[in-house]
Amino acid sequence: MLEVQVLSSALWKFYFRWFGFLYQVLNSGFCSWLFMLIYSVNLMLFLFQRVAPSWFLFISNCAVSYTNDVLGSFVVSDASGCSMIALLHTGAAKFPQNLLPRARQAVCSLLPAGVLKEYSSIISRKLATHGFGACMAAMSSFPPQRYHYFLVLDFEATCDKPQIHPQEIIEFPILKLNGRTMEIESTFHMYVQPVVHPQLTPFCTELTGIIQGMVDGQPSLQQVLERVDEWMAKEGLLDPSVKSIFVTCGDWDLKVMLPGQCQYLGLPVADYFKQWINLKKAYSFAMGSWPKNGLLDMNKGLNLQHIGRPHSGIDDCKNIANIMKTLAHRGFIFKQTSKPF
Repeated sequence: MLEVQVLSSALWKFYFRWFGFLYQVLNSGFCSWLFMLIYSVNLMLFLFQRVAPSWFLFISNCAVSYTNDVLGSFVVSDASGCSMIALLHTGAAKFPQNLLPRARQAVCSLLPAGVLKEYSSIISRKLATHGFGACMAAMSSFPPQRYHYFLVLDFEATCDKPQIHPQEIIEFPILKLNGRTMEIESTFHMYVQPVVHPQLTPFCTELTGIIQGMVDGQPSLQQVLERVDEWMAKEGLLDPSVKSIFVTCGDWDLKVMLPGQCQYLGLPVADYFKQWINLKKAYSFAMGSWPKNGLLDMNKGLNLQHIGRPHSGIDDCKNIANIMKTLAHRGFIFKQTSKPF
């Protein structure tokens, strides 16, 4: 009996490392079939452990040895591998809800009554014995992301029909989104005084909801950028060991608007503004369709209620964060979409 417990522990460690490795390498948004296969193999190996413990011991020893030799630096740290196993077990993320019952039905038809329930109980105990309890509480619905924090940003700028030039940022909101929980941890929000066209047009006010009194007497863009830098430092986002990236709905904010206005005013653009995730591209990768109408289409595609009013910078940021959280729940891994400057 002691021998079976030892071999069981060894194979579970092998599980965490190999499946965590596969999850990080093959996670692309289009691999549902792979997750159904792994889910099925997961259950079959459990049955194998019960009916052939001696063979199980031999294979587990070989597997662990091979894993140590081959995976090397690819071994996932923290609870990444374990998180993947839990996601496969619960079907909460990548696994489409229409495929999960079919996988269970196919595998369970081969299992004696009550085995699946016992399997579920054993998985929970194995996770606990490997010290993942606290991490799993926070991560059980999300795959591990590449970044510690996502900085959700959405500018509003002076505008008119026909368009005025140059446009100037009049609302500067940022939400700090925790990459592990996908919850908002901190908010930066300021209005900005335009200097080239200080008087807002009726079209601009109608579109954005920003009235003249909200920008009059506010700091200039240069002063706001200085306060952004102070906020970034206060939040620990300038620490080289902390990985963060901006997220925008489109490329306009950080590819066109901010660099263009800074160039016009002779201001430098901080390096952290030079890489970002375009949520439209991320959504299209995850869902397979391009959101022509931006946030409205993404909310509709994910059956989400729109938060606040359209073209309010801070409300748009909240919608972006909500969409990101929903995509993360489905197992999507966010990656940088911008090209280096």
